Formats: sequence, structure tokens, C-alpha cells
Amino acid sequence: MIVLVINCGSSSLKYRVFSMANQQVLASGLVERVGIAGGKEASLKHRPAGDDEFFEQAEMPNHEVAMRYVLAALTDPNHGVIGSLNEIKAVGHRVLHGGDRFQASVVIDDNVIAAIEDYVELGPLHNPANLMGIRACQAALPSVPQIAVFDTAFHATMPRRAFLYGLPYEFYEKDRIRRYGFHGTSHRYVTLRATKLLEARGVPAAEQKFITVHIGNGCSMAAVKGGKCIDTSMGLTPLEGLLMGTRTGDIDPAAVTAIQDKHRLSRTEIDDLLNKQSGLLGVSGVSSDMRDVKAAALDGNARAQAAVEIFCYRIQKYIGAYAAALGGIDAVVFTAGIGENDPTIRERSINELCFLGIQLDHSKNEDNSLRGKEIDIAMPESRVRVFVIPTDEELMIAQDTAVLVAGAEG
Repeated sequence: MIVLVINCGSSSLKYRVFSMANQQVLASGLVERVGIAGGKEASLKHRPAGDDEFFEQAEMPNHEVAMRYVLAALTDPNHGVIGSLNEIKAVGHRVLHGGDRFQASVVIDDNVIAAIEDYVELGPLHNPANLMGIRACQAALPSVPQIAVFDTAFHATMPRRAFLYGLPYEFYEKDRIRRYGFHGTSHRYVTLRATKLLEARGVPAAEQKFITVHIGNGCSMAAVKGGKCIDTSMGLTPLEGLLMGTRTGDIDPAAVTAIQDKHRLSRTEIDDLLNKQSGLLGVSGVSSDMRDVKAAALDGNARAQAAVEIFCYRIQKYIGAYAAALGGIDAVVFTAGIGENDPTIRERSINELCFLGIQLDHSKNEDNSLRGKEIDIAMPESRVRVFVIPTDEELMIAQDTAVLVAGAEG
């Protein structure tokens, strides 16, 4: 089965094509500047597996046109990877917000589209773009099943005590204000992998307790018990929780209104400040990229040093909190760009947690030859394992898509 995976932004379209017989990537690509008037044309970067990248620029006024260029690239005699569009048996879509309505991936129909539209107020930047991708694929591939895979679904198992805020209850009942959590597809992928690794060590899946740490430009953590999420760091939006590349993470709500009042900021301006000007960028004044911030910190930049300290301290604090919520832990799992590739951040995030039984194998942690692999970087005698597991959200979407389509056909 050939599955096309789509992740749409407001002006972008990322894709990956899988052959599910061996779960291999046939091609991947990115379309940028979709629907942006004036200036540069939109661009398509298409990379067949094991071959050179193909680049094309053209006017793409909307995602439907962009989708036509993607499908043309996939079937092109020179750089295509399929003979015809008939080979695509399903399309899987990343959808940011499914609220509390979707606890698993679903086949898209009119009711699902209506529900995604209903959650636009909770995901105003992402859900409209996700809908654009769905509609573009429906127009281009009208007879092909479409699957929605929700970023929030993995966290739908949280108990009430974890997802409710201390607000008047009617805001939850009437306005759906609660913790939802995000990065769920990534947390679910590494949860499945960590479960197998712990099972191999004799820990039954139903008894497992571990913490997944997804740290990249966006950062979130989840407490996982018996394979199910019982708490997560992101909230109503992806703004809450850890310090991130440009997001504040946890902050006193009164600090927001104080800044807004003093500097006379509009709602749009304060939202931009919290989501795009804060985090590593705002604290360091250098960059939102941890590599740049660390380099500045090594050069003696005090603000960059503070940014790194805050970043690691918050991870430590959440690990401690989630260890308490879980009643002990079997493992800590690092994933995403920083989690998979930065041994210093991993070490600094757990070096004060020996009291939990974590003993890091420093040589394994720093071994660059192991980068990109699933590894256990804890000492053999450590009571808690420390896994580094490369995430693969697109593969998780493709797997869900294949299962649902096979079930519908069966």
C-alpha cells in the first residue's frame, strides 16, 4: 500500500510518501510560500529516496494548486516515485486540534471536517491550514480515503485532575477551556518504542511508568502509565510548559496582563510576544536555536547561559513532578531535535536526579557514532533507564492511515 502523508501550514505543505509493505520512505518534500502574493514565487523541494533533490518555482495561489504540483512531481518520469496516482491508496493528514472529541485517528467524512472546523477557535493557526490540506487532497484525489491523525489524541486519556484548570467551572463547560496537550503523535510513537524496550528488560507493558521528553524548537513532556498519557506539559495551546525556542512556557498570567497594560499592547501583539519573541530567543537575545545559544553561552554571554539553565531546569522540574504523579519511573525518554542530538542538554536535564535512581553513562551519552539510533544511555546498574529514541511522526501517521483503510476495506 502506498500512503501519502500531508502536514499543511498556512503557507506551506510538507509531504512524505511511504510504501507500507516495508514502511520505507519513497519521497519527501516541502512546498513553501503558498498563497503569498507578491515577491518570490512559491517553491517545491522534492526529494526521491536515494536521489537528488528536484526544485521548482511557480505561482501557487492556494493549497489545491500546490497539491497538483506535488502529485505531478510524484508521478514525473524523471524524478517521480510512482507510476500513476492510482497507486496512492490513502492520505494521512496531521491535524493539530481534535479537542476532547477524538481519542484516536479517524477516517475523514463531513462530520469530521465539521468537528475540525469547530475546533478552529482552539487551534486558529493550525486547524484552518490542516483543513486546506484535506480539501486540496479531496479535490486532487476524490476517490482516495483521507485519514485525520490528531496531535491532541494521545493526551485524551488524561484524568480530570490533570486537564482541568482552576477557573470557574463554566469556562470548561461552555468554552472548553482545559489542558489538551500537543506533540501527541510524537509522544505516541516513542511510547510504543519505549514500551518494547522495557518489555525486553522484563517490565510488563501494563506496569510501565515513564516520561517522554520531546524537545526541539517546540518542547513538551508527557507522563505515561501503562502506555497511556496521564499528564502533559502543554495546555489549552502549545504555549504552556517548558521553555521553547520562541515560546515562554509556564508564566504567571498576571505577568501577561501587566506587560500588556504597561506597554499598551494589542491582543495580537501580546500573542506574538509570548509565542514568537520569548523562550530561548527572548531570554538570550541571541537566537531561538539551541546550538547558537549554547555557543554564545560558552563565549561568556550571561543571558545565553541563563537561557540554557532555565531550559534544563524546567525539564528537571517536570521530570520530578511526573515521577511523583506516576509513583516512580522506569525510564526517561528523550526525542526530537535537541533530545536526539544534544548530549549536553540531556546530561544537564537529569544530572540532579540521582535521587530517582537515574545513573547516566556519560560515554554512551556523548558517543556521536550512536546518533540517530535508539539507545539506552543509562549505566547498567541504573534503576531508571534513559532512552534516546528518534521520533517519526510521519511514519506514525502512515501506520494509522494504513490500519484504518485496511479496516474499512475489510
